[in-house]
Amino acid sequence: MKTPAKRKIAVTDNASAASTPAEAADTAAVMNFDDLDQVLGFHVRQAQGTMHRRVITVLARVELTQKHAATLWLVGANPGTSQIALGGALRMDRATTMAIIDKLEGRGLVVRQRSLVDRRRHELFLTPAGQKMLVKVKSLIKEHERQFAERFTQAELATLVSLLQRIYV
Repeated sequence: MKTPAKRKIAVTDNASAASTPAEAADTAAVMNFDDLDQVLGFHVRQAQGTMHRRVITVLARVELTQKHAATLWLVGANPGTSQIALGGALRMDRATTMAIIDKLEGRGLVVRQRSLVDRRRHELFLTPAGQKMLVKVKSLIKEHERQFAERFTQAELATLVSLLQRIYV
């Protein structure tokens, strides 16, 4: 019978504490992975969890969530887009999309207007305050991304993105 290999994993009570390999090594404990570390989804989830925890902290500075920031970003890039198109692009259901738009509209960042072509459709636009917020969001995200991207060469980063796209596109 094969004895499962023991590998190191960061074990911590604070989920955001071990966000870099060096930090993980400092807080590591020996853990039997029993081939869990051979499961692609495990690694994708670990990477996503680390990045998500960090971006939550970064966007909290402007009192936005990741979905709020992505919504602002796409509305800014696609003025007049519909709620349905936006929800589809971000893989959100209609109720979630509407709740996010309601929140952003309540903060004066987005305005919803009835389409002149199709009265059933709402078109979305950034307000001047929304445009200013988007500039801040892009700056915060750029810094957040830099902290992870600097771990790779440009070629590695392009390959990583291309490989990840094979999973979800």
